[in-house]
Amino acid sequence: MAEGSNGRRRFSDKWGKHELDVLAVLSSAFPQWLTSRQIAQRVKAYADSYGELADQAAKAAFAKQFQRDRAKLAAMGIAIESRQPEYSSKSEGQDFASYRLQLGDEPRIRLRFRPEDMPVLAAANYLARSMSISSAPAQPQHISRTAPRVPQTPIPGLGLDSIAPGLGTQHIPENLVREVDSRRFAATVAVDDGEHINVAYSDADDLAMFVLEHPNSSIVSPPEAVDAFRRRLHAATQFQLADDSLNPMTAKVAATSLESDDEEDEEMSGKGHQKKSSFQTGSEVDRRLRLMLFLSAHLGEEYSLPELATRFIGKPKNDDEMKKHVSTIHKDINTLTTVSDDGEMAGSQFFDIDWSLLDAEGIVSATNSLGLERLAGISPQYMSMLTASVNYLAHASILPLEQRMQAQDLYQRLVKHVAPGETPWVSLTGYELEPHSMPTVKKAISDHALLNMEYRDGSGRVLHRLVAPSKIYADEGVYYAAMWTDVAEYAPEELQEFVHKDTTLNKATGEPRIWQNIRIARIEKADIVSPVKPLDIPDVSVSELRKWVIDTATPAVFITDQPHLQFIRTLPDADVEPCGEGEKVHLYVQSDSWFVAFCIAHARHILAVAPETLRSMVVARAERELSVSELTVGREEPQD
Repeated sequence: MAEGSNGRRRFSDKWGKHELDVLAVLSSAFPQWLTSRQIAQRVKAYADSYGELADQAAKAAFAKQFQRDRAKLAAMGIAIESRQPEYSSKSEGQDFASYRLQLGDEPRIRLRFRPEDMPVLAAANYLARSMSISSAPAQPQHISRTAPRVPQTPIPGLGLDSIAPGLGTQHIPENLVREVDSRRFAATVAVDDGEHINVAYSDADDLAMFVLEHPNSSIVSPPEAVDAFRRRLHAATQFQLADDSLNPMTAKVAATSLESDDEEDEEMSGKGHQKKSSFQTGSEVDRRLRLMLFLSAHLGEEYSLPELATRFIGKPKNDDEMKKHVSTIHKDINTLTTVSDDGEMAGSQFFDIDWSLLDAEGIVSATNSLGLERLAGISPQYMSMLTASVNYLAHASILPLEQRMQAQDLYQRLVKHVAPGETPWVSLTGYELEPHSMPTVKKAISDHALLNMEYRDGSGRVLHRLVAPSKIYADEGVYYAAMWTDVAEYAPEELQEFVHKDTTLNKATGEPRIWQNIRIARIEKADIVSPVKPLDIPDVSVSELRKWVIDTATPAVFITDQPHLQFIRTLPDADVEPCGEGEKVHLYVQSDSWFVAFCIAHARHILAVAPETLRSMVVARAERELSVSELTVGREEPQD
């Protein structure tokens, strides 16, 4: 690195600066649009390689490199929009596209975060970027379901690093990354309280299972997901009784009717898609971009090199590692303040730095940004998605309890910066939000009170019960409440008719079973009732409650149309035997409602179900959902 005659530091171009050069050129020109030729002339790396774009080979080489650099910036959250200039003409050899940064018309939001916010904020940022669902009203257009959820030009969100330094050094829980990355598609689902939530899911079976496990919910968009769900409902209404399903003609007809659906679901399952890469990379370019935006948001302020090293690289293990980190940050500062050799092209001169202060005391103070403060902070649109993601993490079991409490505190601060009604709801299949009745159940437990509830069983019937809730626990991302049913001596006289003590016998003890485990999402209405005398409920561990549930499991059977299906492997205790062209699967069902949802969600491959009680519940639920779906379609005709 050397200084030129004009006192500005110069650089020798190398890999990793293309993106920074492009960003510097477009930022200094904003809000003007730059043509391909203008960009090639102003970015040193392009100009050296492609000159004046005199021939088609040079133009093609430039276009390839520029689109590669543009994609890298987009993956980091900085989008470059394009348009067709009105004056372009092939005969005149003009450019056919021009570009500028996509900054939006609204100012960025800048907040101050606490150190304890960083782990939750990093997790929420990962979720928000991965969801990639705009909070703006949906446009009436058809979107291919075979496209990955990550868009080509995501909502700019890198500016969050400018006001939350050190975000990129946070550890994101591996289970969260795994669960988010496995859900490549998204749909809008209407839930029973009229709210719309954006649900990330892995395939059409996964989405169907989510809808069926949330009573009174329905898929709003995209239309392809709606159609796939209805095909499963139609197939489920045709289920045979397993003992009568070995008729070859029946199996052949069922398989034929589902043939086209198989092809559709192979596409929706994401076959052939490359695994999307993590947004939080450790590359030099990513680190420099975050450092650049941070300095843009804090022009004139002073930061020591060790402080910046800790924020943007991480806490060092020892003094030697700190020296290496400080050296790296110093090099980054040099890179962000260099210009090209001729002093005319934009290069990457993002700032003026007080070099004497840096050299004497190791303190960075930047001024005269190229207007990059426009990228610093959070756009209102991204703020709404980030706020929704924080809220989801506060009410889902995907994070540890301590971080969920921190997420709730952070949400209360973020939501103040989002206009009422503009915060979208997000969810991952398999990790449900805390149901609307959760606060009531929690309060009944803490007050040692009874719960007067109405809940929906697997067939869709609404049952009325008076119980004493004892514990809340989560199994595979789903919330359950353990209810003590022997409450006759505690119930007011007017509610005695709703007391239903479970009289089935515990096989281990031979005594009546008193516990009932209910999925909280199925409780549609709940009121707290004061007992006539203090409750005396035995303390039972969650592991013991699970044993009791298994003890009362129902033996069930279903038959598939082909062998070795993936979804059967998710059933840990199932016994599988050959049956015609498919397989016969034996299992014990702990929850009738779960089995009903499971069979409908995988109806494209299931031909028959037993016993008759469960088969009739499946058919009844499918017919009910179809009738509701037809009414909805009648009210809301899809737009072309």
